[in-house]
Amino acid sequence: MTLACNLYVDGEFEGTINSSKEVNIGKSGHIKGDISTTRLVVQGYVEGSISAARVEIKAHGRVSGSIESGELVIEAKGIFEGNSIVKDVTAAPKKSSHSESIPADTLKSLINDDEVKVS
Repeated sequence: MTLACNLYVDGEFEGTINSSKEVNIGKSGHIKGDISTTRLVVQGYVEGSISAARVEIKAHGRVSGSIESGELVIEAKGIFEGNSIVKDVTAAPKKSSHSESIPADTLKSLINDDEVKVS
């Protein structure tokens, strides 16, 4: 199923859902298949692969499978079983191994018999 509008499912559906808008799985909803959407809200049960900018698993919502998203929100009593991949995230800056630089001439004066003394 390919959509350009919001979708609300409060029954059973088996197959693939592609939506450029929001997909909401109601409390009685059960999806078995892959979902690709901008935003997914799960109050029921989803089995399969999910690709979305934002995934919200509400209280009593359950996802079993894999999630690839920029944001993943799991409320208390929400259940997620599977693998999660965060997409579109910049890498954390690398931490320097030295807290401060030591000038070369100072370093030379600290070297004694192939040993570096730092006070």
